[in-house]
Amino acid sequence: MGKVTGFMEYGRIEEGYKPVTERLKHYKEFVIGLDDAQANKQAARCMDCGTPFCNNGCPVNNIIPDFNDMVFRNDWKAAIDTLHSTNNFPEFTGRICPAPCEAACTLNVNDDAVGIKSIEHAIIDRAWAEGWVLAQPPTSKTGKKVAVVGSGPAGMAAAQQLARVGHAVTLFEKNDRVGGLLRYGIPDFKMEKSHIDRRVDQLVKEGVTIRTGVQVGEIPKGFKVTNWAKETISATQLQADFDAVLLTGGSEQSRDLPVPGRDLDGIHFAMEFLPQQNKVNAGDKVKGQLRATDKHVIVIGGGDTGSDCVGTSNRHGAASVTQFEVMPQPPAEENRPMTWPYWPIKLRTSSSHDEGCSREFAISTKEFIGEKGKVTGLKTVRVEWQGGKMVEVAGSEQVLKADLVLLAMGFVNPVSAVLEAFGVDKDARGNAKATTDCQGGYATSVPKVFAAGDMRRGQSLVVWAIREGRQAARSVDEFLMGVSDLPR
Repeated sequence: MGKVTGFMEYGRIEEGYKPVTERLKHYKEFVIGLDDAQANKQAARCMDCGTPFCNNGCPVNNIIPDFNDMVFRNDWKAAIDTLHSTNNFPEFTGRICPAPCEAACTLNVNDDAVGIKSIEHAIIDRAWAEGWVLAQPPTSKTGKKVAVVGSGPAGMAAAQQLARVGHAVTLFEKNDRVGGLLRYGIPDFKMEKSHIDRRVDQLVKEGVTIRTGVQVGEIPKGFKVTNWAKETISATQLQADFDAVLLTGGSEQSRDLPVPGRDLDGIHFAMEFLPQQNKVNAGDKVKGQLRATDKHVIVIGGGDTGSDCVGTSNRHGAASVTQFEVMPQPPAEENRPMTWPYWPIKLRTSSSHDEGCSREFAISTKEFIGEKGKVTGLKTVRVEWQGGKMVEVAGSEQVLKADLVLLAMGFVNPVSAVLEAFGVDKDARGNAKATTDCQGGYATSVPKVFAAGDMRRGQSLVVWAIREGRQAARSVDEFLMGVSDLPR
């Protein structure tokens, strides 16, 4: 694939970033994608490796060597057709996927992996610019009606697949706009929402009916979500009105930190903080918006959501930003022969970290400290891991100043209201219980009710959501029609 000797002749070409001083002034994307010549050289590095581990490293099983070869040969139209055959929304994954395919790249054993994600990004951006991304309405209708509950990447992918084979699909979303966590969890500087809007327009042209501001089941009491829907529809009504129901909501129940002082003002979940800025960017007015301006911010959680809080806080003009991670600092480089082709644990520095952030590893919060009901600091302790258990380091306690604390420790399970409304069996982690078997996959314990994405597997990546949405669509199509031509 590509140029036979390309991996020996060319080095990896990274996408560029606009200067920190410039990008901190706005919330727009700042990644500088590969130009055609750079993409051509990057694609030329793809080896004729015989067994392309990248295909299996990619959850949607993108046919990576093929589209690399097409880019190398400047056949961009064939490249986007190949990419779309496995991935409904490569502009999402080309921006925010962590690229497990690159970890699995054969070249990554002892060299720098092929920049697969940057090539994918280049292909889809070229396709939109050339007008190659078109609606694909069905040639005939089946007469079957499907409700898809949740409009994140899993729901959007499933709705698109089902509409294209002729089913009448209605996509339900509790918020005022489609996109789920892509819309209100991912900052605009990582992915502008115009990318979602273009796909929504495509879905509508393909026959999908979209109903926003609708909560399926009762609104959970005390659940804090920006712009939570006020209109409700019962699970019973959906089951009566539709031939099949597919649940594709996100894993939105944030992991809490129940230590003394948790009730102080100024301590918030990341998903209270991030959606508000996205709404402001969209032109909405948010009364009492949480802002980090001139505040000492501590972000608890070392993952991507924590990084997003760092980037947003810096754009607010925070006085300082510190990010906590309870695990020890990982090595700068992995032992590739030991970890390949699996996802390695190594130190990852995001663009948000580069914009200004202190990072603390192996640290745990023991108590929130405050005055007059407002958080002013955190009492912390250093920790070590001994025999698989976390042990406090004696004499390591300290107090750190904080005016705003953001909890970004992940999500434990979907909000239970939807699953309980349908009476769906749950697994041990509180997710919808359903298998991924080829026959009857994604079916729940309730007849004609299916589940996919984070609703079924728990908190995961956008690329896994797209995969499950596509596979669940095939299962629903088989359930309705007996057979299906949709790919798994």
